[in-house]
Amino acid sequence: MPVRRLITIPISHYCEKARWALERADLGYAEERHVQGVHKVAARRAGGGSTVPVLVCPEGVFAESRQILGYADASLPEDVRLFPADPSTRRDVEAVSRWLDEGLGPEGRRLMYAHMLEQRGLMLRFNCQGVPRRERLAMTALWPAVVRWGRRELEIAPGTAGADEARVWATFEAVGERLRDGRRHLCGDRFTAADLTFAALSASVLGPPEYGVSLPQPEALPAELAALVRTYREHPAGEYALRLFREERHRRVRAVDGPAA
Repeated sequence: MPVRRLITIPISHYCEKARWALERADLGYAEERHVQGVHKVAARRAGGGSTVPVLVCPEGVFAESRQILGYADASLPEDVRLFPADPSTRRDVEAVSRWLDEGLGPEGRRLMYAHMLEQRGLMLRFNCQGVPRRERLAMTALWPAVVRWGRRELEIAPGTAGADEARVWATFEAVGERLRDGRRHLCGDRFTAADLTFAALSASVLGPPEYGVSLPQPEALPAELAALVRTYREHPAGEYALRLFREERHRRVRAVDGPAA
């Protein structure tokens, strides 16, 4: 039985970062999924703050996605770690990851929630995968209140979607510029935490089929939102993120000094 517990919102792209890192390192875990709002209670009960993911394991409680990446990395040989040993490269990886966590993460999330909170059926279908039945029933029954809470929590207001769309596009442009010199990955020729972070956080506007839970594909979305997703997918940075999902999302690397379960 897994000795690790991962507290999540199933569709959360920060939670996808954690799932990806743990699975890549072949570290077994039991995922405990919750809907928005309830996740705050679950996170605190697990020893974290008010956000997810939270990883509970014998080594302690890790309450940030970047901490979970570091935890997973510690079980791996240096040549396949997400954070390289070379000081200069590591600083670059950490800086890019932090930039994405603080920008693309919240901006892409708010952009998609601004659209998806208007799509009750789609949102309930994809949002509630694997959550306790009582949470799914409560969210369904209280949907109007959930929408009001979500907009307030994420500070969604008239004009925020347009502003976030432009910011996400600017991030894609910056990532595309990094890759323009022919390098295979964001910080050189090696897959690192920067690449994993970009792919996971860009999933909010890309909907990669390889994501840890099912995400709505363009053909299931309203025409305007489907066109937006396709536009991001066609950008060189979007193509890069989708390639990472295809090539790296289900890749396992050899763990050392400890059991996988």
